[in-house]
Amino acid sequence: MEEKVTESKFKFPTEIVELPSKGLIYPKDNPLSSGKVEMKYMTAKEEDILTNQNYITKGIVLDKLIESLLVTKVNYNDLINGDKNALLIASRVLGYGKDYEFRYGTETITVDLTTLDDKNLNPNDLIEEGINEFEFTLPHSKTTLTFKLLTHGDEKSIDRELQGLKKIRKDIVPESTTRLKYIITSVDGDREKKTIREFVDNYLLAKDARVLREEIRRVSPDVELKYYGEDVEEGIDIPISLNFFWPDSRV
Repeated sequence: MEEKVTESKFKFPTEIVELPSKGLIYPKDNPLSSGKVEMKYMTAKEEDILTNQNYITKGIVLDKLIESLLVTKVNYNDLINGDKNALLIASRVLGYGKDYEFRYGTETITVDLTTLDDKNLNPNDLIEEGINEFEFTLPHSKTTLTFKLLTHGDEKSIDRELQGLKKIRKDIVPESTTRLKYIITSVDGDREKKTIREFVDNYLLAKDARVLREEIRRVSPDVELKYYGEDVEEGIDIPISLNFFWPDSRV
């Protein structure tokens, strides 16, 4: 991160945060296409956000925190999940420093958040730079799909749809297939929503769905939220919760 100072009546330091996507997934007229955003250091205002019970109950407290820290004027709904994770880590560093302690079994582990690796987007995976779309042929049915990486706006739409389904269905809520219907953008060149929904509900083989999810994970830019230490070969998942930002907070 590159430190700079904004022009205002009360000057405060900010940082330039690089996005794992490198901005390649966003249209050229979107400020996120630069691959960088400017964020300010956390203040007492953000501590109010962290303890806002309404935000905590709704599960939106971390999103509200990041939005408050962004200096670059962006549409938060446009952010893909991997880039949002990078901003989450940067927010913690700008608020309470780079060292983060968490419990793992009987151990207390301290990780330097600035040493976490980014998994950057490979531009060769994109169909076209500036468009959030990838192509993949399912190995068993040989159906060719195009798919996108979910944005924050997509996640909100999926959540609303699932909440609606929970009210009218007493059996299993189809979370996995609902997400796939948002992720897939075309089936053998057909972009009709009706076609995509019918394909996911009736024709997508389980073994193809599994491979598709693996491909989505492969191309998705993100921050590797794992700790590697002595005698830790596979890595330990770093827990992200409200305590990630404020260890003394109480939910």
